[in-house]
Amino acid sequence: MELDRLDRDIIGALVEDARATYAEIGQRVGLSASAVKRRVDRLREAGAITGFTARVEPAALGWTTEAYVELFCAGKTSPSEIGVAVTRHPEVVSACTITGEADALLHIRATDVRHVEQVIERIAAEPFVVRTKSSIVLSRLIDAPLLTSRNESPFVA
Repeated sequence: MELDRLDRDIIGALVEDARATYAEIGQRVGLSASAVKRRVDRLREAGAITGFTARVEPAALGWTTEAYVELFCAGKTSPSEIGVAVTRHPEVVSACTITGEADALLHIRATDVRHVEQVIERIAAEPFVVRTKSSIVLSRLIDAPLLTSRNESPFVA
């Protein structure tokens, strides 16, 4: 789907505040509320907008520690096999395959360092995991949403 400037501005407004009304977004981007609604409906139907969610401060839920864990897997472990296995661990908030020596990178949120250790032990017990390498986050320097009007992708025309 081709996104024009108004579509990107509407998406940026929703990323900043998904509870904004169509009228509020319309004032911001220069459209009527009904025109914003039509565009949002079209963006949802096309799959550009996949849903609406609340951003919650992890510490408010007791998840005060986070870590990144590199997984080194045996043989030709498929990305889907890794995905199925790590999905069983609610502390894994994101996972991706990566370039370099490791096969995958996991982002873990936990209550404390001991909890992170327990999660890593459970993941390391998966039959395809050869070893792990972890890094504990000391402080988060940037935690921006994917797209805002101030932080637009350089790849978007």
